[in-house]
Amino acid sequence: MKIELKRLDKAFHFEAKDDSGHAVQIDAGENIGGGNKGVRPMQMLLMGLGGCSAIDIVMILQKQRQVIENFEISIDGEREKGKEPSLWETVQINFKLKGQIDPEKAARAVALSMDKYCSVSKTLELAGAKITYKVTINE
Repeated sequence: MKIELKRLDKAFHFEAKDDSGHAVQIDAGENIGGGNKGVRPMQMLLMGLGGCSAIDIVMILQKQRQVIENFEISIDGEREKGKEPSLWETVQINFKLKGQIDPEKAARAVALSMDKYCSVSKTLELAGAKITYKVTINE
């Protein structure tokens, strides 16, 4: 896997591209001289966590012939205070699924992703983050 970053201004605005040409805008906040034109790198970690677990969960539920009509994830994280680097300390994830989905199968799919398959969650946990999650079906 190869990632390329290109600086787009004289401050902190970058574009990152993967080897397939998919691009993401990265920037710093205005409070440190950025232009707020992209995602912060630490936010991108949480986005990666959501994407990684979402792919796992959809794959598992599809294999179990569950019908997913809508799937949303909200993630809330707190970083360490007064430390450099300031790592993710706690991360709470709410998986919200709608469709013809057995709640036990959904709970099991989420647990498999978070405890076994999602490389991003394991990476964050190894760095010390405490990750908790909740699954809601058809609410």
